Amino acid sequence: MPGGRLPLDHPRRPGRGQRRPRAPGGGGRPLHRPLPRGPARPAGPGRRRDHRRPRPEPRPPTRTRTTPARKRCDTPMPTVPVLGTTIHYRESGDPDGLPFVFLHGNPTSSHLWRNVLPGVVAPGRRLLAPDLIGMGESGKPGLSYSFDDHARHLDAWFDALGLAEAVLVGHDWGGALAFDRAARLPGTARGLAFTETILKPLAGDEFPSAGRELFTLLRTPGVGESMILEQSLFVEGLPDTLATPLDPADLDVYRRPCPTPDSRRPILAWTRMMPLDGEPADVVARVERYGAWLAASPEVPKLLAAFDPGPGAMTGPGAVAWCEENIAGLEVSRHGPAGHHSPEDRPEELAAAIDAWARRHALVRPPVSG
Repeated sequence: MPGGRLPLDHPRRPGRGQRRPRAPGGGGRPLHRPLPRGPARPAGPGRRRDHRRPRPEPRPPTRTRTTPARKRCDTPMPTVPVLGTTIHYRESGDPDGLPFVFLHGNPTSSHLWRNVLPGVVAPGRRLLAPDLIGMGESGKPGLSYSFDDHARHLDAWFDALGLAEAVLVGHDWGGALAFDRAARLPGTARGLAFTETILKPLAGDEFPSAGRELFTLLRTPGVGESMILEQSLFVEGLPDTLATPLDPADLDVYRRPCPTPDSRRPILAWTRMMPLDGEPADVVARVERYGAWLAASPEVPKLLAAFDPGPGAMTGPGAVAWCEENIAGLEVSRHGPAGHHSPEDRPEELAAAIDAWARRHALVRPPVSG
C-alpha cells in the first residue's frame, strides 16, 4: 500500500535485464543442467585413445543484485479449511515452539516474508506466515473483503491451528490486523513487531499529498476499478515502492494469484479501507480502538522497525516520533533506506531486529521436560 503516487504505466526500470529461467521455488539454480558424462572409454589394442579435451565443470549461476545470496527458508505451504474456504500458510522452525505469526499486507502474500523467516528461526520458535483470505494461494470466496472479513478468517485460522497465544509480526494491513486482534483478544499477543503499517486514522496534511490524491482516485467509482482491476496498478507498481530492484521471478509470484480483474477485488477493497478524514467509519473505529489498546498495554512488548523513508514509505520521522509518544512498551530499531515494502528491501536487518528483540524479552517456549 504505497504512500506515493504510482504511475499508470510501468516501463522497464534501468538495470533490469532479462534473467535466465529459474527453477520453481527459487534457489538461484538454472532450469537446464548439463547431463553428466560417463567415464572415458579405456584405451587398448585396436582402440583410439580419446584425445578430446574434458568438458569443464558447469559454473555455478552468477547472482545479481536482484537475486541476493540470501539464505532461503524451507517453508512448505500447508492448507487449512476455515469458514467454508481455505487458508494457505508457510511454516518453519520448532513445531513445539512459541508461534510467531507474520502477516503481510496489500497486494502481497506470505512470499513477502521468504527472506525474513530464516533469520528469525531459533529453538523454541514456531514461525508461520499465512496468505490472507483472497490473496496468495488462499481461497477466494465471494466476499466484500472488508476488514471484518479478513479478521474473521484470520481468527478462524488461529483457532484451527490451536494458536492460543502468539507473537504477531505485521507489515502494511498485516500490522493493522495484528493490532486489531491483540486489542480484541487480550492475553493472546505475547508481543507485537511491525513496520510500515496503519498506526492511526489520518486527517488533513498527515497523509502526503501525492498519497492522498492516489487514494482519493482509488475511492472514486469507476476510476478505482480501472486502476486496480483492469490495470493492476498495485501489483505492477510493486517495483516502484522498493529501494532495491525486485527479481522478476518474485514479481511473477505476486502476479500469479490475481491474473484477472475479478481476482483483484481483494486488492481494490484494501485500497478503499485507508482511514482518511473519518472514512470508512467502520475501519476508523477499529483503528481508534486498537490505538487506545496500544497506548495502554505496556505489559506487551512492541517493536517498530523504522527505516529511512524510501519510495512509497509511510513511516517517516514524524510517524516514528508519534509512536514513541503514544505506544506503550515500544522499542524502535532504526535502519537504512527502504521503500514501503521494507521486508523486500532489508529482510536480513528486519529479521535481526526481530530476533534480538525476541531474545531480550524471552519470547520463546522452553522445551517440555520429560
